[in-house]
Amino acid sequence: QGISWNTVRYMIGEVQYGGRVTDDYDKRLLNCFARVWFNENMFDSAFCFYTGYKIPVCKTLEQYFDYIQLLPAMDSPEVFGLHPNADITYQRNTSADVLDTITNIQPKESGGGSGETRESVVYRSAEDMLEKLPPDYVKARLVKMGALNSMNIFLRQEIDRMQKVITVVRTSLNDLKLAIEGTIVMSEASENLRDALDNMYDARIPQVWRRVSWDSSTLGFWFTELLDRNAQLSTWIFQGRPKVFWITGFFNPQGFLTAMKQEATRAHKDWALDKVAMHNDVLKLTREEITSSPSEGVYIHGLYLEGAGWDKRRSILVESTPKILFVQLPVLHMYAVDSS
Repeated sequence: QGISWNTVRYMIGEVQYGGRVTDDYDKRLLNCFARVWFNENMFDSAFCFYTGYKIPVCKTLEQYFDYIQLLPAMDSPEVFGLHPNADITYQRNTSADVLDTITNIQPKESGGGSGETRESVVYRSAEDMLEKLPPDYVKARLVKMGALNSMNIFLRQEIDRMQKVITVVRTSLNDLKLAIEGTIVMSEASENLRDALDNMYDARIPQVWRRVSWDSSTLGFWFTELLDRNAQLSTWIFQGRPKVFWITGFFNPQGFLTAMKQEATRAHKDWALDKVAMHNDVLKLTREEITSSPSEGVYIHGLYLEGAGWDKRRSILVESTPKILFVQLPVLHMYAVDSS
């Protein structure tokens, strides 16, 4: 009756190897390989898993061992059906882990050389950040804008979270300066100050800041993003709604889209919020080319593609360009429609 390939694939993908795979996506990939490879075509003389990866036909174990020794020590991503860029991502992540390990094991105490000390470097950095740190928000302005408007409710929530970040950063930087000056004691008990000193010297984000904010690759990028996020919120308060929203600059992007749906529902009296669906159109315009807000919905920017490219002319997804890991999407028009 022949081979029951469904049974073979189940034994490989779910029992023998699948039982050892803990990640759902890895198991999905394993089952995909099993469906593609394990079938009657395996017995064809021209079959190969990938160019140069054939099923050897040998008579002794030694011959099989010899064949295995001839296989490359490092497999390219194409062997597993992946784009060549996958190897760049792997190498980058591996390098980052190695550099993080090297940084973590560096001595934390001040050196006795003639160069600038850790404390003076961090003190100068803290002064620079305090000088550029935005002032506290004035909540009275929100009341004038319309406190019950769904978009303004979302804006107030974003401002509350940004104000918390600004307060935490300002407090910890001032305390760190006082500790370095010797005004307050940086004892082992003040864990946050010690962590801030070590991380700022290594250009990394202190844990107390990361807990109330967002992740970033370096402290410089994180602080620049803080200024950019604050600029968007301040512009919204004092100059009106932006024509294009930087959606990745919000703490709660999903809440922003929900507020947009609520706004559309209130504009159409016969719509029900639970029947409203989200739609989007990818435009052919960049952020700088947008001159006015849409009649309905919102324009957003700041989204990137990973693992795919974007054909602006045809507005479709394409294969990634070699050595380009991330592709910025043009402006998107997000709007709500009645699906009832």
